[in-house]
Amino acid sequence: MIPVFIGTTLIIFLMVYALPGDPVRALFGDKAPDAATLAALRHQYGLDLPLWHQYWNYLSGIFKGDLGTSYSQQPVASILGAAIPVTIRLALVAFVIEMVFGVLFGVISGLRRGKLADSVLLFVTLIVIAIPTFVIGYVFQVVFGNNLGWVTPTVNDSYNITQLILPGIVLGLVSLAYVSRLTRTSVVENVRADYMRTAVAKGLPRRRIVGVHLMRNSLIPVITFLGTDLGALMGGAIVTEGIFNIQGVGNVLYKAINQADGPLVVGTVTFLVIVYLVASLIVDLLYAVLDPRIRYA
Repeated sequence: MIPVFIGTTLIIFLMVYALPGDPVRALFGDKAPDAATLAALRHQYGLDLPLWHQYWNYLSGIFKGDLGTSYSQQPVASILGAAIPVTIRLALVAFVIEMVFGVLFGVISGLRRGKLADSVLLFVTLIVIAIPTFVIGYVFQVVFGNNLGWVTPTVNDSYNITQLILPGIVLGLVSLAYVSRLTRTSVVENVRADYMRTAVAKGLPRRRIVGVHLMRNSLIPVITFLGTDLGALMGGAIVTEGIFNIQGVGNVLYKAINQADGPLVVGTVTFLVIVYLVASLIVDLLYAVLDPRIRYA
């Protein structure tokens, strides 16, 4: 985790600060500031230091809990502190939807391979994967929000979990399709394994055969996808948050990129990198829980 964290933050830092233009001069818009003011601001943000020194200061600040200060004079940590809970709620809604329904549909499809339910799932999930998220979000917003009136078209209260259900479905729908297909493939492969034949030969109840023996082995690749997808849900919420007017991390990142606010962009992406790394660590630990061979090794 340590080299990945250092490598990713370094690449992000170099990419952001390699962008053309002067971010300090951009703060004044069309006005022409004097040279002394520009020099003072560059010194305040550390932009007069060599790039390696700037990165070292940033990295040192991270371990002290300081993500820097945005060009709007606000601490990056305080900006993210207001946005992170909103995105976490949205991502958890999407995550629960894709995990529960994705695994359920995948198991049903895998156990009924070649039948109508299997064909319908493969067809529907392929359509969902092929349609961009912003199209799905707009259609759902118009149909369920404007036409049917089942939900509010835009989120008025980001702390109201019920208003996040429709955005959560939109955010997690593509991942749900991938989880369903991945679970289906894994179930089809494992249902023909020798240990399944042995369990059937022993006369074990079907519920135990499927729920314990089949599921534990089939879920290993699914958990790998779900773990990495949790970070993708946090970072990929930019489009969904924009469609439904959700004031989360994606919204903050979008505005920071448009305003060329380097410290805020780097700080936000660094947070997302940490989410990815923690999720990957949890996935590695869950391998040992699901597969005794890994645990004993």
